[in-house]
Amino acid sequence: MAPPVPQLAVRGSDGTWLFCSTPTCQEHPSFPRDTCASRCLTFSRDGSLLAWCNGKVVSVARTSDGSSVATLELPKTTMLQFSPLGNILVTWQPYSKSGQEAQGDGNLRLWELPGGGLLKGLFQKKADGWCPSWSRDEKVAVRIVSNELHFFEDNNFNVIANKLHLQKISNFELSPGSHPSKVCVYVPGSKGAPSFVRIFQYPQLAGPDAALATKSFFKADRVNMQWNNKASAVLVTASTEVDKSGASYYGEQTLHYLHVGGETAHVQLPKNGPIYDVAWSPNSSEFCVVYGFMPAKATIFNLKCDAVFDFGTGPRNAAYYSPQGHILVLAGFGNLRGQMEVWDAKKYQQVSKCQAADATHFNWCPDGEHVVTATCSPRLRVGNGFQVRHYTGGVAHAYETPEGVELWEVRWQPFPDGTFPERPVRQQTASARPGAPQAAPARAYRPPALRHLPAAPTSKLHEEEAPQNARPADKNLSKAALKNQKKREARKAAKQERKSEEEPPSEAEPPSDPARVAPSRLTETCGDPETDKKIKNVNKKLKAIEELKEQQAGGKVLQKNQLEKMQKEQQLLDELKLLQVQQ
Repeated sequence: MAPPVPQLAVRGSDGTWLFCSTPTCQEHPSFPRDTCASRCLTFSRDGSLLAWCNGKVVSVARTSDGSSVATLELPKTTMLQFSPLGNILVTWQPYSKSGQEAQGDGNLRLWELPGGGLLKGLFQKKADGWCPSWSRDEKVAVRIVSNELHFFEDNNFNVIANKLHLQKISNFELSPGSHPSKVCVYVPGSKGAPSFVRIFQYPQLAGPDAALATKSFFKADRVNMQWNNKASAVLVTASTEVDKSGASYYGEQTLHYLHVGGETAHVQLPKNGPIYDVAWSPNSSEFCVVYGFMPAKATIFNLKCDAVFDFGTGPRNAAYYSPQGHILVLAGFGNLRGQMEVWDAKKYQQVSKCQAADATHFNWCPDGEHVVTATCSPRLRVGNGFQVRHYTGGVAHAYETPEGVELWEVRWQPFPDGTFPERPVRQQTASARPGAPQAAPARAYRPPALRHLPAAPTSKLHEEEAPQNARPADKNLSKAALKNQKKREARKAAKQERKSEEEPPSEAEPPSDPARVAPSRLTETCGDPETDKKIKNVNKKLKAIEELKEQQAGGKVLQKNQLEKMQKEQQLLDELKLLQVQQ
């Protein structure tokens, strides 16, 4: 049986329609286009239903043939959401005291499907956290109401089955999956008290020992909580609006880890600067963090919050795992130039690199083979359109909006888990557009009067770090053995530092391989005892730097003092040349 063809829902000023992706790359022949401008749209979790509001009515239709499931007279609706099994459609419109919701219907409404009968009307003034959260089997639903979480069971919203009361609770995140459901809640700090996050398992919500895990921290005006797919751990990104140290325009961010078993940790990031993105791998055993002042670093961490692989630095601010978890895309959108690095997430090998200039949206196709990049309004009102790409860089289809038309949103149709199996990762073998002319590499401008002269050596504004395995030899070591190994490395580094800086220089050993020694270092004596002593001392330091380079090339993570020592190599070479000139 041939796999299904993933479809894209496209919303813009010229209406709402479905686009069939590869291999057909055409508008869905059985789904009629709604030519009225749409306010919002959403798919059901299995992708069988599509709902949208065109400013007149809310329509629910089947994606297979476009047949209508329900039509609701809700012209002011601005947000839509299906329950996980598609039994309920939730609509929200801005709250107004003089509107119909003031008469008792509410501005947050739950509609039963199919048919569209009103199940419950509720009041929800704020757009943040507007939609109730369900467990995957729809056995439990929860919404936040004035310092409380209200829990409902079996889609009965007339009876509150349970409550969780925490003073000033401002945010929560229900775990994915089915029973038993867990909920992670956030309470901001006040009057010098820290903020905290707690994990509870439903229905054990009361009592001093009810919380499965608790993590408190300062410097948090808001948080973003992310469960992994197995609902075993949560990543909490805490952010402040203003960085009081003045180091960052984006405020200050910290990353925290909580496990349902009670373990918590503050994830230590080696480079200072903002946290741009945090993404769980679908396998739930590792996560990727993009962080640090530009050029930003990207690092994979395991469930012990230890670095597993470092992708080095580059122009990036986002990380996207494929639905199967076998590919990772590191991208730089927004104020960056749209560079995308595609990596094999299991072998940590780069697959391809391409660029999507002016892209404001990126999303993986459920097949794990294609992605969509789009330029949408109102972020950018010119050059609107989208491209369907293969992860190796090839463009399968490019759509540009006609003049005077704006593109507002593109969204992939979801599919049930397991619909698209994981395929072997392929390397990039050709250019992004087969047969397309290759752009000439960009060169620095030179005035005409200087073009006949040899080019001056160029220097980079930022020295980018290369990818490296963060812990190449530690995978099979126990926790105690790893701790002892770190202690031995620290003692060895300290001893080497003392020898090179405090001890008097000794007679240097002849190099085992003269070809590996720089020619300027072969001269050890000049006849002057004082100068000879200085030359030997410099050569000894240069030899120690060469050993550190070999260790770094072999994958070893060097200490801070060792890295500082390596940065002095050019200074030592210049000093050696000066000493040899004095001979």
